[in-house]
Amino acid sequence: MRGFKSLQTRLFVFLILPALLFLTGAGVLGYVYIRQTLLDQWREAAILRMERAAHLMDMRLQRTKEWLDLLVEAQSSTGDRETRTCVLRLLRDQPGVSQVKITWQNQDTAAAPGRLAALSPIGYFYPPDQKTIGLRADLEDSQGKVLGTVEVRLGLDYLMKDIVTSGWMQSNMACLVSQQGMYLAHSNPTMQARHCLGETRDPLELKMLAAMQERPYDTFRGGGLTPSRVIGYYRLHEAPWAIMLHAPGAKILEPILTFRFYYALGLVLCLAVILVLMRLGVAPTVAAIRNIARRAREVARGHYGEPLPINRRDEIGVLKQSFNHMVAGLKERDFISNTFGRYVDPEIARELLERPEAARLGGEKREVIIMFADVRDFTPLAETLSPEATIHLVNRHFSRMIEVIREHRGIIVDFLGDAILAFFDPLDRPLEPTANQAVRCAFRMQKAIAAENASEHDAPPLYMGIGLHAGKVVVGNIGSESRAKYGIIGAAVNLTHRIQGQARKGEVVISDAVFHHVETGLTVKKTFEAELKGIAQPVTLYVVESRAEGNP
Repeated sequence: MRGFKSLQTRLFVFLILPALLFLTGAGVLGYVYIRQTLLDQWREAAILRMERAAHLMDMRLQRTKEWLDLLVEAQSSTGDRETRTCVLRLLRDQPGVSQVKITWQNQDTAAAPGRLAALSPIGYFYPPDQKTIGLRADLEDSQGKVLGTVEVRLGLDYLMKDIVTSGWMQSNMACLVSQQGMYLAHSNPTMQARHCLGETRDPLELKMLAAMQERPYDTFRGGGLTPSRVIGYYRLHEAPWAIMLHAPGAKILEPILTFRFYYALGLVLCLAVILVLMRLGVAPTVAAIRNIARRAREVARGHYGEPLPINRRDEIGVLKQSFNHMVAGLKERDFISNTFGRYVDPEIARELLERPEAARLGGEKREVIIMFADVRDFTPLAETLSPEATIHLVNRHFSRMIEVIREHRGIIVDFLGDAILAFFDPLDRPLEPTANQAVRCAFRMQKAIAAENASEHDAPPLYMGIGLHAGKVVVGNIGSESRAKYGIIGAAVNLTHRIQGQARKGEVVISDAVFHHVETGLTVKKTFEAELKGIAQPVTLYVVESRAEGNP
């Protein structure tokens, strides 16, 4: 601190420099994230396009195989030479077929091909013209003896036409390779000199060649933030080939690379403007900051005072306005804390404060949903723990439950040992949504305590029984003028406590009054009549669980 002679230097070191580092780091992280997103999108789209092209290529190969099967079927059923000639002529007329050739073992077989019964599995050969691919199969009789050989040549342009016409996004080359890595066809003329995948010892190609023996498809990319190349493949089903593509990494990442340049330029310009404005505004800013600092010390002592006058529209004016809002919030927080305690959501507290009974002793009688949640067998468990461990265990449990109850707009009235008393107030709205919310809260509490047991291996597990009841109680400030607490009182509270006593470990038990206000979505595990202490008539109770989640 002593080495900084001016506020401008301090502002630069403690404000501008961290902001610059933060923005730079955010830019780097954003670049890495968007880079990964673009690469993932490219991978998904490329695999889908390769899959579609492979499917079309498989269909063309399958169509050729079907014609060969038709040739065998026609010969074996009719033995007519004219039928064979007709099928061969139709096969030669198929798109992409450049040659069909049958070679018989002897002239007798050629003259009497009626003995033809089956076609051997089709193999592939690669003519030296590098423009066609051949399919070859043996013609066999019923005894498996080879009678002759049929060969069909398909044009590579025919097989590759979907790849060439589709554009392949940012890819500048698509190839057809055999499973052993031999190049069969290219969409880019500059690759005509290449013969085998990995012949240049390229690490990406070698990695892909190995993967082709194990997986039906995959993609690989070079190292660095901007990979030089991205390659991928997709194997065909009908032939031992794979469609392969190459794409330049800079082309795929072009949007983020352009954004990176403008982001850096904007960051430099922003820093220059901030430095100029900082120099022009240091003097009046110092006085305003000192005034705010003095008032902050007064607030720290509990003297809120009058709001700061706002006579500026710049950042200092915003700071003063924020300071005034902060002081008003502290006043409101103190009032809320004094009235409702620390465990009520501020939004609910503000909604309650709009009601006249919230600011005075007493209250009004209305129907609410009451919850009583108690940890089972905690007393014998506490006797085995030290006081410090017991308090730590209870506080950890309460912190989880408080969070869940607040998320479901519950109002915590009190902590009774290891038990929690809370209620859910509809506030002049229909009771059904509030009842559904209270039941969901109970399920979530059981799920949270189960997660707590699973994550805390060094602590003993806790199990909770929860009871819910709907009834009319007095809601308002209970106590005296010197100390009061917002809560509920009435016979329904005692009844809820009795209902909770009927819940076993991990159970949620609701009364008939709650059950008829809850929408469908519950599974009733058990319905029973219970005679509760202090209650003249038996009470119908339901052990329920969520139909969507099952047991917590």
